[in-house]
Amino acid sequence: MTRLTTPIGRLTLKNPVICGAGEQTMTREAIRAALATGVGAVVAKSTNESQAAKQQLDKTDYVLLDSNWRRLPWDFSPPADASLFGRSGLVQREFAEWLDELATLDIEARQRDAYVIPSLILSDLEQCADYARQIEQAGLRVLELNIGAPHGEEAAKGAIVLERGAARIEAIVSRIRKATTLPLWIKLTGQSEDVVGLAQAARRGGADSVVMMGRFMGFLPDLDTGLPMLGTSAAIGGGWALPLTARWLMMTRKAMGDNYPLIATNGARTGLDVARFLLAGACATEMTSAVFAGGYPVLSRAVQDLDEYVARRGLSVEQLLGSAADQVQTYQQQADRPDWWKRFAPECPGSPD
Repeated sequence: MTRLTTPIGRLTLKNPVICGAGEQTMTREAIRAALATGVGAVVAKSTNESQAAKQQLDKTDYVLLDSNWRRLPWDFSPPADASLFGRSGLVQREFAEWLDELATLDIEARQRDAYVIPSLILSDLEQCADYARQIEQAGLRVLELNIGAPHGEEAAKGAIVLERGAARIEAIVSRIRKATTLPLWIKLTGQSEDVVGLAQAARRGGADSVVMMGRFMGFLPDLDTGLPMLGTSAAIGGGWALPLTARWLMMTRKAMGDNYPLIATNGARTGLDVARFLLAGACATEMTSAVFAGGYPVLSRAVQDLDEYVARRGLSVEQLLGSAADQVQTYQQQADRPDWWKRFAPECPGSPD
């Protein structure tokens, strides 16, 4: 399926479908299960040195919700409109053990023309830089640094750092860039009024690509109990987030040019959603919540559905990249259509025909 190959800076993926970091990539067996679906890459569940972040994993909880905010069964067959609401933590193993395991898994991934990608979440910058150096020494081929984790505002102080400041992001990325020569992907928050500015700061710091964007934090009252759902605020994601992510992708592509690789996350449930992100300017898409809630077959179906779409269009992934984003118009460019709005307004009782 050469029509699916997609370059991301210095490397090329066999297809744009990536299994993103999460509980579904927590263990050796989980990463192998994701690789077996045929994805281009698997991002391992994130780690850092913070004991508080590791302990947070024991306080996790999750719920699937329908479009009316009612609980759904966790049966790995959620409806398309399901949203995932939950809180999470980081890998509880020691860094050396985690790293050795990922190095072995990435050797296995090579046999599938795929990648296993370690993910670091920032706590202490110098420790993070040292981890980045060790990751390269261990033979891994890509590094993702997540500075957009939504749980940063709720976790113990310093356990998980969520960055929104452009100057700070540039400084962080620059420090990690000095520590490693690996392709460096920076995962950004969507909880900002200027995601484009954050992406530009990451590029100035030396990022090879940016992943946009992390989920949002939400708060949901439970009508039956009168209490907060799950007892806390929590991160929320679902298919409704796709247009929000796609717009930031489009705007970032317009601001930074079509030669800087963007990676999407937050909102993709199917291969056709990966195609939507592709047309918005993302050369690859990390699927996370959909896999956590729907199981690994979500990934194999996504690869197949994307391939069928690309074949139907008679083009390649590279040819389709950003094709919708590059044609977006302003409101001012639209033709005048007097009274067009009336076709959409509800009828008023007693109004003349």
